[in-house]
Amino acid sequence: MKQDLAHKRPWLFASLAFGLSYPLSWGLDLGSELAIAWKMAGVGLLAGYALRKHPTGEFLMLAAVMAFWSLGDGLLERDLVQGAVAFAVGHLIAIALFWRHKRVHPVFSQRLLAFAVLLLAPAIAFFLPEDRSWGMQAAVYTLFVAAMAAAAWNSNFPRYRVGIGAMAFVASDLLIFARMGPLAEAGWVSYAIWGLYYGGVLLIATGVVTTLVKRGHFAEG
Repeated sequence: MKQDLAHKRPWLFASLAFGLSYPLSWGLDLGSELAIAWKMAGVGLLAGYALRKHPTGEFLMLAAVMAFWSLGDGLLERDLVQGAVAFAVGHLIAIALFWRHKRVHPVFSQRLLAFAVLLLAPAIAFFLPEDRSWGMQAAVYTLFVAAMAAAAWNSNFPRYRVGIGAMAFVASDLLIFARMGPLAEAGWVSYAIWGLYYGGVLLIATGVVTTLVKRGHFAEG
């Protein structure tokens, strides 16, 4: 199966290889540049997965989302604000993509859930950092990722892939801010952050690509 995946979807296979193995790098004595490259590769390679054989339209938008999120992964290791800006740009492009595929007449409970995430996630993020000077910055950034998740949830992409993936992204970011406060001493948090983040992005990328292909776009690569 691995050989089949590597042959049919090499960019996805490479992303999985780097994304799933990245936590192993934490125990290795790597130089900072190599460590950052390893971190960026998991999501960055999903841009290639989106572009292979269909470098236009929604696939190009998805690739841009993956590229900016990957850039954010790298910049976060240097400067939190620069990394947040790169992620925010990716979120804005993702919102535009999801709005192009907005669900027609979503049920009230689903709209309510999206609205709740949009309101509650930034509010929770505001109170998580122990250093209160970070509270507003955490809330403002979380507003972007929450808006992305709300747009994904109310899009016509499958909720159990794209919607859940976006919600996992929100949870990952809230854990980042919790690590700056009540969970500062919890050793498991870093693994949960990466698992939710990479797993969520993987669900978003594969969910969008496979859905577009089923709807008659270009052949999946």
